[in-house]
Amino acid sequence: MSDVPDQPVGVVVASVGAITPHGGSAEVLWEAVRAGRVAISPVRGLPMDHYQTTLGGEITEACAPVYDYAAGSQARDRAVDFALVAAEEAMAASRLRVGADIPAERWGVAYGTCHGGWRSAELALREVQEGGTPDWRRYTFVPPQAGAEALSAAFGLKGPVFSANTACAASAHALAHALEVIRAGAADAMLVGGSDAFTESAFAGFSSLWSLSPKPAAPYSKDRSGLTLGEGGGMLVLLSKEAAERTGAPVVAEVLGYGLSADGHHPTAPHPEGEGAARAIRAALASSGLAPDDIRYVNGHGTGTEKNDSAESNAVRAALGGAAEKVALSSTKSMIGHLLGAAGAVEGIVTALALRDQVAPPTASFTQVDPQCGLDPVAGTGRPMVLETALSNNFGFAGANATVAFARPGGRGAPAPAVGADDVVVTGFGVITSAGEGPEALWEAYAAGVEQGVAEDGLRVARVEFDRSVVGTPRERRRMDKVSQLAVASCRAALGAAGAEGDAEALAATGVVLGTAIGPMESSERFTVPVLSEGAKEANPAVFTNTVYSGAAGHVAMALGTKGPTSTLTSGHAAGAAALGVAYDLLRAGRAERLLVPAVEAFSPATLAAYRGIPLFGSAAGRRYTLAEAGIALVLERRSSAERRGATIHAVLLGHATASDACGIGRWDASGDGVERAMRQALDRAGLTPRDVGSVWASAAGLAAADRPEQAAVERVFGPGGVRVEAPKRVLGEPVGAGAQLSAVLAVGAWRADGDRRPVLVNSSSLGGTHTSLVLSPVPLSATESAR
Repeated sequence: MSDVPDQPVGVVVASVGAITPHGGSAEVLWEAVRAGRVAISPVRGLPMDHYQTTLGGEITEACAPVYDYAAGSQARDRAVDFALVAAEEAMAASRLRVGADIPAERWGVAYGTCHGGWRSAELALREVQEGGTPDWRRYTFVPPQAGAEALSAAFGLKGPVFSANTACAASAHALAHALEVIRAGAADAMLVGGSDAFTESAFAGFSSLWSLSPKPAAPYSKDRSGLTLGEGGGMLVLLSKEAAERTGAPVVAEVLGYGLSADGHHPTAPHPEGEGAARAIRAALASSGLAPDDIRYVNGHGTGTEKNDSAESNAVRAALGGAAEKVALSSTKSMIGHLLGAAGAVEGIVTALALRDQVAPPTASFTQVDPQCGLDPVAGTGRPMVLETALSNNFGFAGANATVAFARPGGRGAPAPAVGADDVVVTGFGVITSAGEGPEALWEAYAAGVEQGVAEDGLRVARVEFDRSVVGTPRERRRMDKVSQLAVASCRAALGAAGAEGDAEALAATGVVLGTAIGPMESSERFTVPVLSEGAKEANPAVFTNTVYSGAAGHVAMALGTKGPTSTLTSGHAAGAAALGVAYDLLRAGRAERLLVPAVEAFSPATLAAYRGIPLFGSAAGRRYTLAEAGIALVLERRSSAERRGATIHAVLLGHATASDACGIGRWDASGDGVERAMRQALDRAGLTPRDVGSVWASAAGLAAADRPEQAAVERVFGPGGVRVEAPKRVLGEPVGAGAQLSAVLAVGAWRADGDRRPVLVNSSSLGGTHTSLVLSPVPLSATESAR
């Protein structure tokens, strides 16, 4: 297993692309923003009755990407369209040829979004309410991973592909995770960004929270009255410095580092002193080799709400100290609105271009100083400044905070060397499945071949029942949907099993990286259906707060007191595997000592109706395929941390790899090429050969069209009959995004039961051709062995 380099790989922004209310390019956006022009006006594309406002940052020009992701169908999704249009500009501006300048297998995608394709879900739900049958393709556009896989296919990018969803900080998290992918040597280039489109649910939800302003948002101003929603997309091409130099690619800016944290405070409101946000800012400085005095400009989260703006200002002061009084803090949202999951990417683009042109962009509509904010908002138009470095802040619902540090090419700052490379070990499990609670119940059901699930109108479904009293008080439980309760319960059990529960200091340094494919669909359906049928007056604010994918991770942080790096990965049926991979990278880079990595899934009626409506899950397949609810959490830890506290080590995560088929939404390579590449790369990064592996824990779940490519790939890697293949999902059901966690728990059970203590390979695949393989070893390697 190779060590993390002493000197981290430098990463640059080669090019950018955007579609926003200002127009269809990043340069159009930048020229308007630096001039302080406001692109907020009455919304025409949605019914706007009974909201607090009729205003928004709407995209009114035609948006037609070149790539036809809908396979000739009339159904389209605006969020996917925005991502593709922005990406087309960024890819063209990079002047790089996929396959010629950089191999397709060395180029990945990191995509962030808040709502994903929820507008497609709204249109489908309304059609059902009116007695119609929606085009089944609309259902395939809903998951956030659909956007990532459309981007992969549009440009033939076959490296690591994943989607991040931390509400309003989603694409900032995508930037952070992409940075680690490149630094870990898993890719030379990443297409990174995010998009979100207007939804009726978002307007109704923010209106129910009394968060929308009746006039264009005026962040940091004393007379501010709320936020303005916007829509759009932004994409950046990130390259390693070596790849940029080798290919002669342009360099707009450098990405130095980032900070992630959790508030653990409230589902929607930030900590009033900005405590969590300040930790993210400090972490961004530390990871970038910067001091507070190095920062002269911060592109702020700046929503325009009373609590957010004052909390952010407090966070900047807490993180920068006396240097904060010399810092310009402005809000791009004042001109284009809050682009939700796309905000981090679009505001990152503005920050990079500010460094390029040495201009701090302004805060529009600012009128008078609020003493609770007080920092320099750059009122009016852009201000020429000498800018070597800059920060971009994005803070999301459920207290997910992200700060990204940028620099002008060759400017001040450098990525801080990683803490000495360390093994990543598993020290605890929390398991809730239809087979029962605890890893022993899961192993016993699998070993005995006890098939889970019952028929439900053409599908087999395995439901989960569990002791919900462990989640919290009745009042606390009422604030959570089932998926959040599963997350809290499984994480509490995992922490207890790891001997890490109850230590406030340790928990403050513990983070959460959650994987989910279905996520908050129960809450989203409960919120949206009444709004579509009865109007905005039926919007329930208590339910709305749980409609973000990161809500479950936020509830874990609030319930357990974790405050470290916190993120949510939504990579379809491979979401849990993606979360384990991101957690591994964070730990190896020294960004945390310990991470909870839960994968959670629960089904709503509309979710199951969507599965039934997609031809792949037709009645014949449905009889062989079981969808299973689950909450399964692993505690991953740096080995040095585990040994320091005397924790039991159950397994070592030796390495991981993700590869894409680049075939598009809901499509995969029938040859199994992507699965094969993921397996071979994971073994290579673990320092193993196929002969070293005792078993493969397969992704196969009973869908022949998806299972056969994996089978063919396994035979090519290991030879026919060359390795034992376990297919637990065919017995226990497909726990959607929790498959990797399921297999990891069972692999440990198998080591204990049959005595074959060789390493294992765990496979997970989305149903859009994204494949992740992980290598687990039962033997805690010594420091000498791990350095090979």
